[in-house]
Amino acid sequence: MLKEAISYSIDEEASVRVVQVTDPHLFADPGAQLLGVNTAQSLEAVLNTINAVHYPAHFMLATGDISQDYSGESYHNFVRAIAPLELPCHYLPGNHDDPRIMHLNMQGPNIYGQRRILAGNWQIIMLDSTVRGKPGGHMADSEMDIIKSAVADQPERHTLLVMHHNPILVNCAWLDQHCMDNGTDFIEQVAEIPQVKGLLWGHVHQKLDQEHSGKHGTMHLMATPSTCIQFKPKSSYFALDALQPGYRLLELKADGTILTNVYRVPGDNFSPDREASGY
Repeated sequence: MLKEAISYSIDEEASVRVVQVTDPHLFADPGAQLLGVNTAQSLEAVLNTINAVHYPAHFMLATGDISQDYSGESYHNFVRAIAPLELPCHYLPGNHDDPRIMHLNMQGPNIYGQRRILAGNWQIIMLDSTVRGKPGGHMADSEMDIIKSAVADQPERHTLLVMHHNPILVNCAWLDQHCMDNGTDFIEQVAEIPQVKGLLWGHVHQKLDQEHSGKHGTMHLMATPSTCIQFKPKSSYFALDALQPGYRLLELKADGTILTNVYRVPGDNFSPDREASGY
């Protein structure tokens, strides 16, 4: 049985506007650092940047690794941080999250853990790619069942699939060890569903925009930078990038096309300590 969906009253001919933030890696202690970056301050800087551009978003997607220390307070800190934006926030777990602690503590008037979002001519499906105790991911058959049931329930809507782990390799050898282990099969399966127009994830702490062409058309594949530290692209070993924290804006158009771009915090206030450890 399909679980309850959150529905937004957006005209079917209008675009759906979305903000994505991912991988904030927050601690209970707001003064704590990850590899030399204060993650609470970097998240605040990202949220301030979002607020300053006045993008008329309908809602926010938070795509995992909300916490770094598995504490209930880290999730409270996230809820408090995003409150000034006054945007509904839909979240899913990453490999650094404890789903039970997350669901208990990601609470608030604008915080939603439901798996389906209906908005305009679109359906957004929030997927769980995590594997308990492992940094890598896997898309279980039960998640594919959710996709198929949701599309069958709303066949007239375009579909965006959202997850934490990367289903494709990003040509970063150490990081690709922790990808979705059945990503190739997952891509092949969802490419058979004409309604699926895009896949969106976090986890890799870097930007990626790519197209996958299939017999039903093109799917847009998107990875988004973290709100804290960044991983250096195309590195065979663990390496940090000096690029600043970022986020993604998406415009889901009524005809099924996706307009999107990644933006970063201006300046250079959040450069990591390359000698630090503890990720």
